[in-house]
Amino acid sequence: MKARARRGITLIELVVALGIVVVLFAAVVFGVGALTGAKAKESSAELAGTIRSLYDSAALSGKTCRLVFELPGKGAEDDEVKYHAECAKAGVTAGANREDEQREADKKDKKRKSDESDTRFRSLSGDNNGPNLQELMAREKNRVEESAKFSTFSSEDIVERSLPSGVEVEVWTSKLKTPVKSGVAYLYFFPQGFTERAQIYVRQGKNVWTITVSPLTGKTVIHADALELPRT
Repeated sequence: MKARARRGITLIELVVALGIVVVLFAAVVFGVGALTGAKAKESSAELAGTIRSLYDSAALSGKTCRLVFELPGKGAEDDEVKYHAECAKAGVTAGANREDEQREADKKDKKRKSDESDTRFRSLSGDNNGPNLQELMAREKNRVEESAKFSTFSSEDIVERSLPSGVEVEVWTSKLKTPVKSGVAYLYFFPQGFTERAQIYVRQGKNVWTITVSPLTGKTVIHADALELPRT
């Protein structure tokens, strides 16, 4: 009997082989990226650019702005770090204690709503004698508080971002004793042309990049290491 002729590779076998090669190649690329921290390095560069742009925006607009970090922390279902910019209607200061600042803001908002409700009641009840001194002072206070409220800000260079999965961020500013690793963290920018002294750590696996922010110039420098916190 004649030897059976050699069978060539079918199209299906070729497609399967190519699919395996693609999967193996993707796994290798992902592994190399994790080892080198490529995503964290790229995220550090984007974040540093956003910081510089927001510094310029606050200085030119005469408004106080802040970069808001949403840090999920380890073990969270949604492990993506997000950040966006906010600006107030005018120049305001940042409180030394951020938790107290938030509680005080909530109290002021409740007081404002109560004053507005009282004013409407007086109007409906037929008391048209005009506002008294206390009401005028309350209105002025409300106007000042309204100008201090922050609202979302974006521009061509400043947009809301979500960092790649696996990239973690820690935020330290001069008003914090230790870096914030989960929850919400703020970095403020003021219209006079300065910001808070800050160090932002961007991690991927064992790789860490530290972004340092100069308070007087807004200059950012990316260090391929986890820098120690400045001594105060």
